[in-house]
Amino acid sequence: MKLGYFAMPLHPPGSDFTENIHGDLEQVVELDRLGFAEAWIGEHYTMAWEPIPSPDLFIAMALAQTKNIVLGTGVSCLPNHNPFQLAHRIAQLDHMAKGRFMWGIGPGASPPDSIAFGVDADNGAHRKYTQLAIDAVIGIWEGLPPGDYSNEFWTFHIPEPNEELGFGVHLTPYQKPHPPVAVAGLSEKSGTLVTAGRKGWIPMSINHAPSRTLVTHWDAVAEGAAKTGLTPDRKRWRIARDIYIAPTTEEARADALDPDGVLSRDFHGYLYPVLSKYNYLDLVKADPDMPDEEVTLEYMVDNIWMVGSPEDVANKVRSIYEKVGGFGVLMAMHHEWKPKDKWLRSTELLANEVLPMLEDLN
Repeated sequence: MKLGYFAMPLHPPGSDFTENIHGDLEQVVELDRLGFAEAWIGEHYTMAWEPIPSPDLFIAMALAQTKNIVLGTGVSCLPNHNPFQLAHRIAQLDHMAKGRFMWGIGPGASPPDSIAFGVDADNGAHRKYTQLAIDAVIGIWEGLPPGDYSNEFWTFHIPEPNEELGFGVHLTPYQKPHPPVAVAGLSEKSGTLVTAGRKGWIPMSINHAPSRTLVTHWDAVAEGAAKTGLTPDRKRWRIARDIYIAPTTEEARADALDPDGVLSRDFHGYLYPVLSKYNYLDLVKADPDMPDEEVTLEYMVDNIWMVGSPEDVANKVRSIYEKVGGFGVLMAMHHEWKPKDKWLRSTELLANEVLPMLEDLN
């Protein structure tokens, strides 16, 4: 099993953006030092809690400060982009990374972003846009012939090449045929993960999904793979979790439940209000019949998140591994490292104590 990291990221509205984004970069540098295999950086334009609008810019800077960690967009929200422009930005970033890059894509789950870019998410237009856009980007890389390309969402033109002057579409990715593509699943039997299986893309499961949902995520991948005769590899499956580790479970749980702590702040200030507003609370319920009011911070700590001593967290990882039939990468979710000493200790315990306890899961 390998360790990964997923940064939406999470920062309270009104906090200092300069301080936050450099703090996020410092986290990635520490992850590289600790041997984390990968880190994914989210994209949002209109959500103050998740304030990075350009993960590719963040990744470009992180590449220069790290040595081994593979970086990915988590995700490029395709309805936010013209595919002609995005094809060139991602191809350039792939060359800058020399293979230390994976391309996470998706329709986006932010209603304010959909409104900002004029895409009607209520009627599923963001999903249609995403499918058309990924086909267009890959088509550009594969050499779409000259001509106009337009639909209800965008227009771009592939110019006639001029070999004498070097004019024309010429940039393709460093990795061939293109960087590994990843998509994330949210709901039970996610249609997005069916597509991942069908196309051989990397499947990722969000941090809120209980085990009962995770089982259906792999079922979705397998269903998609069967449609195209592919053999899905569980080693490529990423499962995200909010993780906090201390020397004892009592200390870890006390920190997680501390009303002034980061996990409590992020849950009460952002996670619960968003899940509640958009009727997503069912996504985090271990029992689908449990009432909404039972989705509390204590419930998340004890049932969904991985909070405890190194041994207890290792047991929680092993339990999920056995329930779902195996997966390859455990992705720790981003939270601000405040206080830094405790959060850095938690991350070090994950890398240096928890992971070695799971070596047999290879």
